[in-house]
Amino acid sequence: MRSPVQTRYEDLPPELPIFPLSGALLLPWGRLPLNIFEPRYLNMTLDALKVGRVFGMIQPDYDKAAKDDGGKGTEPAVYGVGCAGRIASFDETEDGRLLIVLKGLLRFRVIEELEGRGGYRRAKVSYDDFKADLDPLGAFDFDRKKFMEQLQPYLEAHAMPVGIDVLKGLSDSTLVTSVAMICPFDPREKQALLEAHTLSDRAAMLQALLQMGVFDAGAPDAPRQ
Repeated sequence: MRSPVQTRYEDLPPELPIFPLSGALLLPWGRLPLNIFEPRYLNMTLDALKVGRVFGMIQPDYDKAAKDDGGKGTEPAVYGVGCAGRIASFDETEDGRLLIVLKGLLRFRVIEELEGRGGYRRAKVSYDDFKADLDPLGAFDFDRKKFMEQLQPYLEAHAMPVGIDVLKGLSDSTLVTSVAMICPFDPREKQALLEAHTLSDRAAMLQALLQMGVFDAGAPDAPRQ
């Protein structure tokens, strides 16, 4: 099922369900497919579908102390910045899973974590620093030829089944967003990509990570600057 709803800044909830998922990167204007099967995240998704269709993706921060959740065990601490997404489409499987596509809206800062609901976590958030994320992605400083030259060996070095010809057909902004989301970078590197101030900054960081990733994989034909 697909939703025609367009989320406006003034409609964004000040309290947001959050989905801590290590290595999963959602960026503004990106699309992240998710297979929802844990009961608490099924609850979260169903609750989001009832009101606004929005929840936040955020990465656990295992370098920080675990959060005490009232004697029920421990939950990992999370980074201070995540990305809110709207459920753009969803489907229910025969075994009760929900297959959803989350469209990235804008980033948020966690102000404080709130009492959970239905087993999932919630936070009071602020979007104030990231209003520009809702603006359509336009032109930016980007050397596409050099980027593609660095991307090809990275995909090969990591045996990623991604058709380079498909990526060639994307706009510059969609290319940078998509590659940043799909590449298997370290969670800290993915967080750095999320927190990049501008799309140009993100593209430059992404190119550096692609080059380092080729060298780390031991590819003999890594491009040199």
